[in-house]
Amino acid sequence: MVVAPDTAAAVCPRIAVIGPAPPPNGGMAMQTAQLIELLRGEGCDARFVAVNPPYRPAWLGRVRGVRALARLLPYLAHLWRAAGEAEVIHLMANSGWSWHLFAAPAILVARLRRTPVIVNYRGGEAEAFLRAQARWVLPVMRRAACIVVPSGFLRAVFRRWGIESRIIPNIVRLERFAVEGERQPGEEPLIVVTRNLERIYGVDIALRAFSRLREKWPGARLLIAGEGPEREALEALARELGVADVTRFAGRLGREEMVDLYRRADLLLNASRVDNTPNSLIEAMAAGVAIVSTRAGGIPYLVEDGRDALLCEIDDADCLAASMDRLLREPALCQRLVAAGRETVAAFGWGRVRGQWLDLYRRVASASE
Repeated sequence: MVVAPDTAAAVCPRIAVIGPAPPPNGGMAMQTAQLIELLRGEGCDARFVAVNPPYRPAWLGRVRGVRALARLLPYLAHLWRAAGEAEVIHLMANSGWSWHLFAAPAILVARLRRTPVIVNYRGGEAEAFLRAQARWVLPVMRRAACIVVPSGFLRAVFRRWGIESRIIPNIVRLERFAVEGERQPGEEPLIVVTRNLERIYGVDIALRAFSRLREKWPGARLLIAGEGPEREALEALARELGVADVTRFAGRLGREEMVDLYRRADLLLNASRVDNTPNSLIEAMAAGVAIVSTRAGGIPYLVEDGRDALLCEIDDADCLAASMDRLLREPALCQRLVAAGRETVAAFGWGRVRGQWLDLYRRVASASE
């Protein structure tokens, strides 16, 4: 169902969106911010409840053992009020402590306030999380009115645990990434990695692949946009591999800075070990950047090897390097992948996704009356 703009508000109940606010500019935080912005643009009454509100006073954020409680209490207060005012709760959920501290309380509070909850579950670690925590997670999850996932990968994971879900894709603002013309990599191609600096995202493997690529493309440069606990070790690895002088650790970039980066990039390199539906790949396709990636988690559900990306096994730096070299040497192949990627990413545009969310909100709100 696609709802016309002038009738969207009429079929859009009051919504409380619960999720993280940037910083950091991670995938779930950016998806949350985009969703609220777009819903409000449709005339919907969309209220935001941040699971990571600022510490008040700020010094509490520096006190271990107090930080979690200092953040949890105001979150629960805002959650209680929002659940009483909303007709539907849209809950951004993930694995680990995030589920126990923020998602599970939201479902239980909403049940007390008699407000239906849509659990929008994300993250490539769902299988491991459920294997370890199913006895605690599944009974709470089954209290939700609906489970929504962004990929067939997660739907398959939940189905193995007896939980049915429906797929609604992540959102990308296609108009922000539109680029005119085709890229023609020169002798100094720019390779970009746009992931947080955590082990699960394999940035160490990306560095090793890049160092191998440099043997054939000595002018190649690498820009890593992201921050995280592995930064110091990764900078040391870049020095060890002899690529520190052509590798830039740019830290976290803002939304417009990311758009500009994709417009300058020749290839996107993604070496993740655990993944679901990474926004970095979706944004690269929208911007017309060719992709070399591992097959981690849900990535093969998002892109197809040889059609809209070149895919390698996890931790295979040689394959990643060879794939980048191939794309740089075969511009016709690169252009075919980019063209197919633009077809793939069309399904993530708001014009395709908006009707799915608006229809679900209306159905869930009506069922609870």
